[in-house]
Order: sequence, then structure tokens, then C-alpha cells
Amino acid sequence: MKKVLAINSGSSSFKYKLFSFPSEEVIAKGGAERVGMPNSIFKIKLANGNEYIKNMSIPTQRDAVSLLIDCLKKYHVVEKLSEIKGVGHRIVNGGEVFPNSVVIDNHNLHKLERIAQLAPLHNGPETEGIKAFMSILPNVRQVAVFDTAYHHTLDAVHYLYSIPYKYYKDYAVRKYGAHGTSVRYVAPRAAKMMHKNINIARLIVCHLGSGSSITAVKNGKSYDTSMGFSPLTGVTMGTRSGDFDPSALQYLMHKTGMDIDQAIDMLNQESGLLGISGVSSDMRDLIESDEPRAKLARRIYINRVVRYVGAYAAEMDGVDGIVFTAGIGEHDPGIRAGIMSSLKYLGLKADFEANRTDGEKFISKPDSKVKALIVPTNEEVMIAREVIKLTR
Repeated sequence: MKKVLAINSGSSSFKYKLFSFPSEEVIAKGGAERVGMPNSIFKIKLANGNEYIKNMSIPTQRDAVSLLIDCLKKYHVVEKLSEIKGVGHRIVNGGEVFPNSVVIDNHNLHKLERIAQLAPLHNGPETEGIKAFMSILPNVRQVAVFDTAYHHTLDAVHYLYSIPYKYYKDYAVRKYGAHGTSVRYVAPRAAKMMHKNINIARLIVCHLGSGSSITAVKNGKSYDTSMGFSPLTGVTMGTRSGDFDPSALQYLMHKTGMDIDQAIDMLNQESGLLGISGVSSDMRDLIESDEPRAKLARRIYINRVVRYVGAYAAEMDGVDGIVFTAGIGEHDPGIRAGIMSSLKYLGLKADFEANRTDGEKFISKPDSKVKALIVPTNEEVMIAREVIKLTR
């Protein structure tokens, strides 16, 4: 039996799951919140259902990792640290430097640090998380698993921007995509539910959450995807604008006096559902709100998803299945219904009764030409599988 940790680090948090292989049973899960901030929280939930929550100071990522290891030993999830065979870390953007998952040594760690600017809100904290685990568990193999790796199958037609080619050659400015680890799990599962061979299926995966992306999967591979050089572009998101005209940004900068860093921060942190609604970046808050702009934000969100689904159905010369996953995709029947209602022209016959509840299932009628499905994502198990693959 091997035990593998899957880690998703943020700037002030990290989530984890500890798996037992080969069963892939989750034997502990939880996370740390508000790391480096007042009122820090650490949670661990065991396989027997017992959950422990600690409210205490957690100044750094290293402190959070130490707390995790202490809890794993305290609650007898592991008796010796040697039982942990590897730690897998989700990294948002590996650029062209990392087309596949890699074992992290000092050389690869240095390369990770050099591409931090490709996803400044993510790569930096994720790299710091790796360093913390390397310090606490020096004899345990660390593996970086890249969201962008799945999208390395994109053709140049889909990943190149229509700007001078030298900027791609000199600086690797291109579409990289994101959420690839999620799509890698969801797409084969959806194909299996549809009794289709993933290698001939045409799927559109709607990973809808605080960060949202739409990915066309053709012949088992990423064919096109909505996020670009960074996770900023594509559909409307919680606080991110999605697609936005750079000339409008230049205009706003001249009018407001924002510099480029402030302007990009505005698009990343103050826009999307939050910016439109003026209420919240959380769909659950928008549902409860009577503010007309909250309803408008939901309508815009639906519209942008429908726009990409239509484009990808055209690119792939049709579609077999529309797959909903992630926080909003799995838990917001109103958003799913709004999207499906606009896709009748594709031959999708929505089952609105089935759509009222969550869980892995079909939400289209049996005679629907295009199937609609909910498939809960499991990025952590994909991360853990990559660790097993690289630590044999």
C-alpha cells in the first residue's frame, strides 16, 4: 500500500487529499485557510468521518505543512513519514517548458521559478508550497502536475495569437489554457457514461467555478480551450473579466490614471460577476440577491458559456456531449438550465427535472441527439496518479 498526498496551494491557503494506492481511497483530506493572516483555520477529515478544526496562527506555508504532517501522525493516518511515497502539486501554468508532469529537483524548481510570471496569481504560491514540502519532507519525492500539460495537444491554429510571430518565437506568447487536470479526469468519465470510445468522442467540457473555462475535447485530446496565455481570458468568471478588448483597457488607463499592473489587477480581481453585479463573485450570493445587476451577471455568464460552446461545436463539426463540472457546473441548476436552453439548435433536449438535483448523471432526455451530463471533477486523484506514475 502506497500513500500519496495531492496538494493544491494558493497564496493564503492549500487543500490536500491523502490517497491510499492502489485502491485510491481518500484516507484524509482538508486544508489550511487564511495562511499568513489573522484567524487562520486548519481542517482535517479522516476516512471514518471524524473531522477536526483548529483555529490557530499559521504564519507561513511551511507552518501549514508542519501542521498537516503533525495531524497525520497525531490521528494515526500515518505512523511513519516513510509511508508517504510522494507529494503531487497542482501547478497552473508550465508554459512550453513543462509539457508533462515532472519530479521536482533543484533544477526543475529553478525552471519553475523562472516561469512564475506566466500565472503570477498561482505559480508563485504553488512553488512556495513545493519548497515547504521539500523542507518538511526532504526524503519524499515531490511531483509537479501542470494544468497546461493537457492542452499541449492544441494545434498551432488554435494556440497562436494573430500578433507578430516573433513574439511567440522569442517569448513563447501563446494560448496555454488551464483546468487541464480536471478535463483529463472528466472527459474519459463522460465518454464511458455515454458508452463512447473517448478516442472518437466529441465533448465540450464546461469547467464552471470561480475560475471557468470551456474545453473542446476531440479524439481524446484537447482540441481548443477558452483560457489563453493566462487564466484571465475566455468566459466571464467570479472576479475575472474573461475576453476584453485591449484597446478598451488602454482607454481606461488613460482616463483613470491606472498603470498596467493596476489595470490587470482590476481585470483579475474586480471584474467578472463581482464587477457586473456589485454584489459578490459567488453565484450563491447572486441567486439570493434582489439586485437587478446580480441577475444580469448570471445572464451574462450564461451567454459567454453558450458563445464558446457554439464556437467549439462548429470547430469540431458537431458535438456528442456537453459536460458540466466544478463548483458552479456541479451545483447550480439554474446556470445549467440557462445554458442548455440555448443549445436546443444542436439537438440537445434538456431533462429539466433531472437537472434540479446534483450528482453524476445525465441531464438530457434519452432521445437527445447531444447528451448533457454532470460529472463531478476529481483533480486530486489525477494528481496522485501522476505521482504514482513517476515514483515507480
